[in-house]
Amino acid sequence: MVWHNFNVIKFLKGKSKQGARTENTPLLKFSPDDSITYMTLHDSGFSMEEESWDGSSQELERRCRLGSEVASLSRSSSTDKYDPLDNLHLNFTLSSRIRYCLRISKIASMLVIVILCSIFFSMYPDHENPWQMLTVSPTESFSMNLTDVRDDVLLKLQVGGPFEGQVSDSGTGDYVLIQVEQTEEAGPRRRRQQQVMHNWTIPLHSQRNDQIIKSRTFEILSSAPILITAQVFPRDAKVVPLAMTHQTLYVSVETQVIIAGVILAGVYVLIIFEIVHRTLAAMLGSLAALAALSIIGDRPSLMTVVEWIDYETLALLFGMMILVAIFSDTGFFDYCAVKAYQLSRGRVWPMIIILCLIAAILSAFLDNVTTMMLFTPVTIRLCEVLNLDPRHVLIAEVIFTNIGGAATAVGDPPNVIIVSNQDLRKNGIDFAAFTGYMFLGICLVLLTSFPFLRMLYWNKKLYNREPMEIVELKHEILVWRQTAQRINPASREETAVKCLLMQKVLNLESLLRKQLRTFQR
Repeated sequence: MVWHNFNVIKFLKGKSKQGARTENTPLLKFSPDDSITYMTLHDSGFSMEEESWDGSSQELERRCRLGSEVASLSRSSSTDKYDPLDNLHLNFTLSSRIRYCLRISKIASMLVIVILCSIFFSMYPDHENPWQMLTVSPTESFSMNLTDVRDDVLLKLQVGGPFEGQVSDSGTGDYVLIQVEQTEEAGPRRRRQQQVMHNWTIPLHSQRNDQIIKSRTFEILSSAPILITAQVFPRDAKVVPLAMTHQTLYVSVETQVIIAGVILAGVYVLIIFEIVHRTLAAMLGSLAALAALSIIGDRPSLMTVVEWIDYETLALLFGMMILVAIFSDTGFFDYCAVKAYQLSRGRVWPMIIILCLIAAILSAFLDNVTTMMLFTPVTIRLCEVLNLDPRHVLIAEVIFTNIGGAATAVGDPPNVIIVSNQDLRKNGIDFAAFTGYMFLGICLVLLTSFPFLRMLYWNKKLYNREPMEIVELKHEILVWRQTAQRINPASREETAVKCLLMQKVLNLESLLRKQLRTFQR
């Protein structure tokens, strides 16, 4: 076996006062009180004078014996009846196998979901619903027969015409009456002929210049032919132009709502628990939604799917993310935090107010979630300098980013969706109007939020209850533990390194307990 470019650890800082250790330095040494001390592993990349581990067969043999040396860590204590390092090795092996099984099961589950959704989407044909143009008048009505109908289905009718909107303030009493009639012949289950009729009344607008689409769903219980009739009852003798289309659905409305809720809940579970990446979770949810639409009989065409994409919102978010990336690379958020610290002169509440005000102003023009994610590391560093609890400061910044994000039309994606609505644009609600209506209210909310924030934290202790040494030691323990958890022990050397890191965590936790007892006394 040939080993090339072997590099177990980049750096592992030890407590020794000596200089950098080479690979000839023993990995472990035992103190007179039979306690284990871990020496520093030196990386050959930090020094150009030392040779690589690939240099001699003796070094190769030493690397092969690395696992056996680590396995004998606890032999210095003869009173123990078990080997904790062996238990650690067994736990690491089991955890790696469990993670491998979970990874394989996750990939297999996603593959099954994609295959099933693709099959369902390809099984059902694309239902094109062409609009039929017609005219009705007081002396002439419209009739249409539907013969290709199945049992227990839903008939969805869409009618477009000069109808009233949501608020019927300009009604004149004119209306269009649409009747859906089905006659069931006598059979073994019923002795007499049965007739089912549904009436749908749609009021007409007085101006009759805007076309509004209305839709309604009717329950069809049998496969008997359906007669659809459209009549108009106006005060004058004018002709009313209409457009009509129909569609057959095989699932009830309640079942459609349940299916949509299950898909939405599944996407949120994938995102919240970070089972897969959020982009992949959204793609799986969209694929499942298309498969569900195909099953219920409402499979959209490719043109319809493309029309669902809101290019204006996507382009705005894309440009906003570019601006945020540029600001983060140039250190703009760090500069704002440092200026807030300088202006406050190290005082807690002025610094919190300035940070919240900066976060609110930036969120009015950038995405508030991304702004908060970039502000969080800077806020934590400032809180470490002032020995503050960063949770309270971060909560205050989140509140003010939400307030500032609602001020403009580009501050939050929901605002972009609202401004992009065509109906609101027809009523004069554009970008400038939305910002003008919201800006004054947001300024009043900001002025009243600072006193409420001060009252909220009136009895809160913003400073840490523990000294900085203990906080830094806890952070160091967290870093070592996360580093050890990222290592998947696939070989003896990786197992040895992970065991060393876990033993380092145990030593630091023991030191932490001693410092906590000293601090409590």
